[in-house]
Amino acid sequence: MHFSIPETEVRSGENGSTYVAYNIHVNGVLHCRVRYSQLLSLHEQIKKEYGSNVVPAFPPKKIFTLTPAEVEQRREQLEKYMQAVRQDPLLGASEMFNSFLRKAQQETQQIPTEEVALDICLSNGQKVTVNILTSDQTEDVLDAVATKLDLPDDLVGYFSLFLVREGVDGGLTFVRKLQDFELPYVSITSLRSSEFHILLRKSYWDMAYDGDVMDNRVGLNLLYAQTVSDIERGWILVNKDQHRQLKSLQEKGSKKEFIHLGQTLKYYGYIKFDPCITDFPEKGCQVIVSAGNNELNFHVKLPNEQMKEGSFKVTRMRCWRVTSSETTNWESSDAAALARVHLQTNKSSCASKVACLQTSSHHCTRNNVFSLAKHSFLLRLLSKSADPRTIHLHQFNYPNTQPAQG
Repeated sequence: MHFSIPETEVRSGENGSTYVAYNIHVNGVLHCRVRYSQLLSLHEQIKKEYGSNVVPAFPPKKIFTLTPAEVEQRREQLEKYMQAVRQDPLLGASEMFNSFLRKAQQETQQIPTEEVALDICLSNGQKVTVNILTSDQTEDVLDAVATKLDLPDDLVGYFSLFLVREGVDGGLTFVRKLQDFELPYVSITSLRSSEFHILLRKSYWDMAYDGDVMDNRVGLNLLYAQTVSDIERGWILVNKDQHRQLKSLQEKGSKKEFIHLGQTLKYYGYIKFDPCITDFPEKGCQVIVSAGNNELNFHVKLPNEQMKEGSFKVTRMRCWRVTSSETTNWESSDAAALARVHLQTNKSSCASKVACLQTSSHHCTRNNVFSLAKHSFLLRLLSKSADPRTIHLHQFNYPNTQPAQG
């Protein structure tokens, strides 16, 4: 999740006084508005709990009213602080941090705590309605869904709730996996659009876990429905012979055998994202990004209509960084919805001058590269839900170092 504070607002407080509100965005969407004093209080609590040596630097208090330049400086400092806390394995996963964001989200959207009915979609198109509180966090809602489906407690962790957007053609766009720091009801209600739904889907990449899930009747049905849906949407590639075999198994009601055959197919268990536009190798090239099996897969349509494929193993990426910058004068009507991902590669590691991600062995093979004479490429991800800023994902290279763990 990418945290940012792209803007501030001057808002009215009690007794007609005004204050500066800092708008915290998650993946380009407003999550909450908070005051400096609220973040300072959170910082003091974290420092008390975990110690000063663990907590990142926090911008100091000012005695006098801040000038516009000082407000902007504080915004940048608070943004770096929030990013640092979120990226810390200990602090970012702490209940203290997550509960602060949940409370701030509910206060920002001004949704009172009350009982509501929430629809959760399944992969087969059916919906499960659960009765929850508006203040219930993601884990609580997931537990409620599992209870409604009779999914055993030991299998709940194999599934997650995803925020998706359904297009007019029925296509699905994955917006994000719902996190511990948000309230699902508030998240989907604040979007104010019937296009958005919450979808239950398996949350792991390793198909070895499928066996654990399939041992249970409910787990088997959920996994089967997801596999069928992914095939129907074209996310899993199937040839005519495989399609015939799958249809035969489906008619027999052989769900386990159907899944076992699906596991042998290309892109099984992957999530396919919306088409993007890349300026590499030429401007205007279309690229489709898929994620699964610990890799990022790219399909690039070249100007001559030829398709090129590249796969980058996530486990072999040395390091990366997410930064943001303003985007202006974009020629598309989707200018307010532009995000970019920039992957920068090591120029010295590949004598053949191909675009690739640096691997731990300092070796680039045709199996994981685009055979094109460039060292970097820029994916301009056009999405209606994206931040109107530019997000760059840089992969830096450090010779004679070991690949990042975890």
